Amino acid sequence: MYRRTKAFARACASPEAVQTELLFRILRRQAATAFGRDHHFANVNTIADYRRNVPVAPYEYVEPYIERVKKGETDALIADDRVLMFALTSGTTAARKLIPVTGQYLTDYKRGWNLWGLRAYRDHRPRDLAFRPIVQMVGDPEEFRTEAGIPCGNLSGFTARVQKRMIRWMYAVPAVSGKIKDPRSRYYLALRLSIGRPCSLFTAANPSTLVMLGRTLDQEKERLIRDLRDGTLAADLDLPADIRAAVAPRLKRDPARAARFGAIAEKTGHLFPKDVWPPETILLGTWTGGSMGPYLRQLPAYYGNPLIRDLGLLASEGRMTIPFDDDTPAGALDIWSHYYEFIPEGDAGSQTPTVLGAHELEDGKSYFIVPTTGAGLYRYQISDLVRVRGFLGRTPMVEFLGKGHRFANLTGEKLSEHQVTQAIETTTRRTGFAVGAYSLAPVWDDERPYYGLFVEEPDANDPATLHRFLSEYDRVLGELNIEYAAKRESARLGPVRAFAIPAGAWAQWDRARLTKTGGSPEQYKHPCLIGDVGFKETMPAVREVK
Repeated sequence: MYRRTKAFARACASPEAVQTELLFRILRRQAATAFGRDHHFANVNTIADYRRNVPVAPYEYVEPYIERVKKGETDALIADDRVLMFALTSGTTAARKLIPVTGQYLTDYKRGWNLWGLRAYRDHRPRDLAFRPIVQMVGDPEEFRTEAGIPCGNLSGFTARVQKRMIRWMYAVPAVSGKIKDPRSRYYLALRLSIGRPCSLFTAANPSTLVMLGRTLDQEKERLIRDLRDGTLAADLDLPADIRAAVAPRLKRDPARAARFGAIAEKTGHLFPKDVWPPETILLGTWTGGSMGPYLRQLPAYYGNPLIRDLGLLASEGRMTIPFDDDTPAGALDIWSHYYEFIPEGDAGSQTPTVLGAHELEDGKSYFIVPTTGAGLYRYQISDLVRVRGFLGRTPMVEFLGKGHRFANLTGEKLSEHQVTQAIETTTRRTGFAVGAYSLAPVWDDERPYYGLFVEEPDANDPATLHRFLSEYDRVLGELNIEYAAKRESARLGPVRAFAIPAGAWAQWDRARLTKTGGSPEQYKHPCLIGDVGFKETMPAVREVK
């Protein structure tokens, strides 16, 4: 069972050879496609040839070929394989991106998940996590179909649908739940189907999903306990009749569990996941890097202190890393699935950037990752900034820092989202004060422009404490960005100011943004830096915290 993880570790000793062989296998297979002919794959004999023939480019470069595949011309981009679906994800310029999911893609994707899961189960064998129910919420795998009838939707919903029957049984929440549109009903159903089972693994790419599960359990505790006792499902949920019928066989009566949970709720006034599933018996699989800090800080209130393992750099475009340790966002590059190139962070925007292979990276350095996949993406500019955090063999372990296109530049400071989130974490450690959901945005002022930290009202209840936090935060931004420090010292930039918005406003803003840009709610990342200098004027009921 664990031979795969050992084989992967052996492969990581020779990343250059493994990656080179993979690249040329992809190019040989796709040489007869329209993209392959246009970029002379048949004549590519070296890595240098490949880099000359194919530019590093964003989605818009490959989009014309994807448009042809949407209409049924599969060999415009894919050879000897079937497009099973298009995974929808949000774009920076295009409203939505459609990423082809092929048989090869699915094989690679499943293998990465299996490596992650096998290692997690092996490392926590005393907890007996294996063969116990898993809680995972998925999206709609078929929002619409293309002209050729290819489904377009959420990748997690699709993979849940095509799992083997034995594996599907392990998931407390069935794939059909991805069709539920009402968020409240989705969370309620997930909890109703989970609280009666001894679940061991909770996975959600974004920890905000886990936070919402915890909140919903407490808010709906009376009804959930009643439904568990009676074997029912709340009648007022916004659920289609076919979904109610599909989940009906899972609605078992469990008066004993219901009585135990009811006693806890009566005694404490709340019911949290840690009251249902003891922290020492579960593992949370979720993102822990980038801008996830505000949500991670909320998890202990709901889940206690269970073990947490990062899911890795995971996107609709594919899995890029596989974490093998708890409490770190770093994971080994999945060198079996994609060919990777890297551009040093300092070369961003250069017309002739340095391009490196995985075997050429340095520990502690930051790079933009550029994958080539077996499903039609070549030298793809995904704009993900990563940092090397050691090596597995000779293969880099990397952590996600943030989206490289998120930066702000009022007076030449070129402030990045990673610097914003790192400054929040550092300031929280130094001051002992933590904000929840937030974003930093530039604010123009004719006298002296500045940055505003937009937080929700509960975080602004103590203005004195918040202003002490802001003072230190402003100082830390200068420590992380010397240009910011110089602009502050020269008075070209004013100090960071705090603005309060109504409680829950960020969740509404995120939902509206996701509706506009598309993509998966499970993989959505709230932007902690918004570069729009007019952002303040777009927020209703905003007030400066004096």
